[in-house]
Amino acid sequence: MGSATSQALAAATTGLESATGIDLTVAGELFAAARALDGSPQLSGAVADPAAAQAARAKVVADVFGRALGATTVSLLTTAVQQRWSSAADLVDGIEELAVRAASIASPDDDVEGELFEFSRIVAANPDLELALGSRLGEASAKGQLVGALIEGRASEATTLIVSSLVQQPRERRVRALLDRAMALVSDQRGRSVATVFVAAPLSAAQQTRLTDALSRKYGTKISLNTVVDTSVVGGVRVKVADDLIDASVSTRLADLRQSLAG
Repeated sequence: MGSATSQALAAATTGLESATGIDLTVAGELFAAARALDGSPQLSGAVADPAAAQAARAKVVADVFGRALGATTVSLLTTAVQQRWSSAADLVDGIEELAVRAASIASPDDDVEGELFEFSRIVAANPDLELALGSRLGEASAKGQLVGALIEGRASEATTLIVSSLVQQPRERRVRALLDRAMALVSDQRGRSVATVFVAAPLSAAQQTRLTDALSRKYGTKISLNTVVDTSVVGGVRVKVADDLIDASVSTRLADLRQSLAG
């Protein structure tokens, strides 16, 4: 990510956090705007052109989206296009990120991170599903409907909106990568980090609490815990937080022992 995009994204995110009336309608409209921009290189190029005056870029937003989208969404889009982005693609990514964050803000009591993680595990266990959702073939709206049918009644409206929107606009990204990014964004919006824990058997509630507390102390932030039962772990735990891997599993200790014995 270029420095221009980093600054633009920070300004757009600040605008989102200071806005009022953020609900799932706003999130859905931001996703729709990102799809519209992605589908029209001419439009995305016009609103991301650093040579164009801010007022001109804002006018394009008003002309194109003013009647179709709500005032809050148009205001957020205007703030976004008035920033300097490294590329039009970065602007589309930025608006998509705002949409994910808006869905998180609109549903503070829902376990969006956990639900995204569970759907990611479903995708990982079903290669045909991942292929269908990631394929360039087929209507984008049909992919969104498929996701809705799969998780209806099993996930919140916020999670359903995020997943169904992302699979309609993969832009050469794998579905699980999209879900991982969305989980990270939701956690960041809520002021915490995601820890993925690999264990041989499910953790009890007390064990989850102890592990969450320990990780929170280690990283100095709240932790959202996602658990994967993996029999290859044998015993102990393997924890992944961002780029950090804490491996205290029996399988790893045995592998280290075998390697040391082998000389």
